[in-house]
Amino acid sequence: LFELARKYNRPGPRYTSYPTALQFTDKADFSFLQNDAATATEPLSIYIHLPFCASLCWFCGCTNEVTTDSARAERYLDYLEREILLYKAARTAPLPSVAQLHYGGGTPNFLSAAQLERLGNFLRAQFNFSSDAECSVELDPRTLSLKQVEALAKTGMTRASIGIQDCDAAVQQAVHRVQPMALNEQAFQWLRANGFTTINVDLMYGLPLQNASSWARTLASVSALKPDRLAVFNYAHVPWMRPAQKILEKHPLPAADEKIAMLLEAIGHFEAGGFSYVGMDHFARPSDPLFVARQQGTLRRNFQGYSTHAGTQIAGFGISSISQTPRSYRQNHKPLARYESLIEEGRAPLERGYVLTEDDKRRGEAIMQLMCNFKLPAQMLDGFDGMKEKLKSFEADGLIEWKDGALLVTQLGRLFVRNIAMNFDAYLNSDEQRFSKTV
Repeated sequence: LFELARKYNRPGPRYTSYPTALQFTDKADFSFLQNDAATATEPLSIYIHLPFCASLCWFCGCTNEVTTDSARAERYLDYLEREILLYKAARTAPLPSVAQLHYGGGTPNFLSAAQLERLGNFLRAQFNFSSDAECSVELDPRTLSLKQVEALAKTGMTRASIGIQDCDAAVQQAVHRVQPMALNEQAFQWLRANGFTTINVDLMYGLPLQNASSWARTLASVSALKPDRLAVFNYAHVPWMRPAQKILEKHPLPAADEKIAMLLEAIGHFEAGGFSYVGMDHFARPSDPLFVARQQGTLRRNFQGYSTHAGTQIAGFGISSISQTPRSYRQNHKPLARYESLIEEGRAPLERGYVLTEDDKRRGEAIMQLMCNFKLPAQMLDGFDGMKEKLKSFEADGLIEWKDGALLVTQLGRLFVRNIAMNFDAYLNSDEQRFSKTV
């Protein structure tokens, strides 16, 4: 296995979209993108990007604004509301109902309880939420208060994702995120008491100073919290894109074989604790909708990771947010000043986008099937000439097998599914060095 890890440890996408965001361009057909946004009829999955953080975690790859000035969040909400009103005003077709809502960041709970309530009430007033809409929020226990949890619950949030990453004090110091376990326990207690039905924990392997024994202690500590889902991410070291990550190189980063050992330890630990390995980096209990969707073949990937809702369009609001329909992608400007100036002008704050070709759709669906269902039906392989020969080494290494013309990813192959999917990517050769490594 460790030889395979070294063999396949090359840069590659996580495939939260296809094509990846590297293909988005400011030369896209903006009239098409805006018309697509105005006429799309798929149920809405709303993403709200809340970029503010009180301090910077040095491993972070998100678009954020580090500040302690809460007044900036108030101003940001003013512009968010104006952006949403511009989006609604541009609609030429009836506004679809909302199937999902997600607050990401940054740190959504940088906003005060009053600000969170303001945002939630505004969204409820502007959109029609379906009765079973999934409403989720990313939270940082270090700055979370009971009043914030109550405000989120009051405005319909029932799912939370808690960033923990690692429980070891030395690792936390090395990545500039000191987070005592008592804060995680308190967050869980508040969330459960306020009706949150699903709590996810984010962990990260590949961080400096992590080792087998410290990682085992982290897994045990997190299990004691009794989360409903887990996301165990491979740390993406891309200091050429995120300069703060260079600081982490003061300490040795785990090698590929150490990282694969940590992933295997996590899989073994959580499966023994009643979780199922859903795909790539996610675990869920067998009763969880995420696992049910995996079993039913309806699991999808989008910019928030795995999703139980197929057939939706994403409407993203706030800086850097990405919107998606079956026909196109569009992304907002990242600089806050540019975002604000365009809204002042009464214009959508779009920076770049992409209009999908028929070939993109075909390849994207093939990659989606591999990432979500670990198989590709025979009929979906039509048009991929020479793919059997291209995947010969994966078959020889026991990572895939062929059955009645269908491509099946083996149990071992699931650890390398990104590498397998990369063979269906038409853009990879020119982009490869801009991605993190797959192992």
